[in-house]
Amino acid sequence: MDWLILFQIFIINFTYITLNTIRFMLTMKGYRVIAPLVSMVEITIYIVGLSLVLNHIDSPLNIFVYALGYAVGISVGIRIEDYLALGYIMVTAIIPDDDLKPILSAEIRNAGYGVTKSYGEGKDGRRVILEILTPRKDERALYKLIKELDERAFIISHEPKYISGGFWTKKIRKKAK
Repeated sequence: MDWLILFQIFIINFTYITLNTIRFMLTMKGYRVIAPLVSMVEITIYIVGLSLVLNHIDSPLNIFVYALGYAVGISVGIRIEDYLALGYIMVTAIIPDDDLKPILSAEIRNAGYGVTKSYGEGKDGRRVILEILTPRKDERALYKLIKELDERAFIISHEPKYISGGFWTKKIRKKAK
């Protein structure tokens, strides 16, 4: 058993898959310059790793280590992307309508978030619907704030593909300058 070969197989595939995961997420979020650059490094590592594995395919342990590098690479790639928290999310908080709701949307605004408030009808009566756009890096803090203000809140989030107009685009343009 050649430990150096096993180590190389693991590290090469781990690095390749980590970059692959990050590149895929960059592509999905529309990073049109950096995603292709990451893919150049990714495919170079892939070719080196694949040739190393194919030259040593005689051992099931080598194949297992290759697969292990793949699995660990995906896990680490996801963690890195979570850490980078690229892009924005749209959070919808649906809460029962009562006298506290004007305070709730004002407190969320005071925390620096843009809030659009509307009303809807649920199974048990009138509901306040808060639409909040935030950078993904602030997602957990926003969830915590909403739950502190009203633990009954039903929270849904999604990633918008395109943002135009309104409070956020002005704020984003100011940050870019």
